Amino acid sequence: MLNWRSQRVRAWIYQIALIGMLIVLVGWLLHNTLGNMRMRGIQSGFDFLLDPAGFDIGESMFSFTSTQTYGQAFLVGLMNTLRVSLITIVICTLWGTVLGIGRLSGNALARGLCYAYTEFFRNIPLLLQLLMWYVVLVELMPDTETPLHFRDWVLLSKEGLALPWLMSDGLTLTPEFLALTWGLALYTSAFVAEVIRSGIQSVPLGQVEAALSIGLSPWQRLRLVVLPQALRLIVPPLTNQYLNAIKNSSLAVAIGYPDLVSISNTTLNQTGRAVECIAIVMAVYLTLSLLTASGMNYFNRRAALKER
Repeated sequence: MLNWRSQRVRAWIYQIALIGMLIVLVGWLLHNTLGNMRMRGIQSGFDFLLDPAGFDIGESMFSFTSTQTYGQAFLVGLMNTLRVSLITIVICTLWGTVLGIGRLSGNALARGLCYAYTEFFRNIPLLLQLLMWYVVLVELMPDTETPLHFRDWVLLSKEGLALPWLMSDGLTLTPEFLALTWGLALYTSAFVAEVIRSGIQSVPLGQVEAALSIGLSPWQRLRLVVLPQALRLIVPPLTNQYLNAIKNSSLAVAIGYPDLVSISNTTLNQTGRAVECIAIVMAVYLTLSLLTASGMNYFNRRAALKER
């Protein structure tokens, strides 16, 4: 039997009632929207995902042809988005950490360069940076016949970056992929640097002095004393930067990289299923954001347990 005097029971009932009201409201809106679309002769539903796409995708992690379905095209876009997002997160974490530590360096030149970097990249719109890197790669790089090269290991030209020694047939990264990943990583690392810097500065000075008193080197102080304590304040804002990197990857459409949004736009124009295409993109980005946040929250709890 429910105890209405219990504040916890009342809170759960109110939440269930609110969720129920939201479900009813969404259902009513969806029912009316679909009804209005039928009255105007507009098709609806997700059955189009099984139809042949009728277009090719210039860059894919697995084979895709125009005879394959729209659903498979969305999968290609998703994998391209994940590839850019994961690589960006790795690069911006490593480079942002170096910059954040450099902001606190005792060397005035290193400190000034790191400060200039963060201020420069943080205050120029990301879209402009992506366009700039794309123009550099497709206009200013040499032709394929005369690439910039380091021996035969790395070849850079207007066709992208080629690594002949990697994998069985070599690896080629397109200018669109390079511009998007490089631009996102440089932009996001400037914000990560500020997160790292503020986290390190939050550690009480007494902790650093204690580490000095027992003769720890600067690297040992940072690795064993400062960073473990700063981590609890670094992880929450760092999670926001990871989420921003994932969502900002949608700007790929501006430079022609076939990510999820680009595939969705092409599908929308061919099928006219605007609501469905937008719903798929929203659901994917929401899922990716929730998974990223959950993973970082788990890591944050693990880090907090280690501190205790």
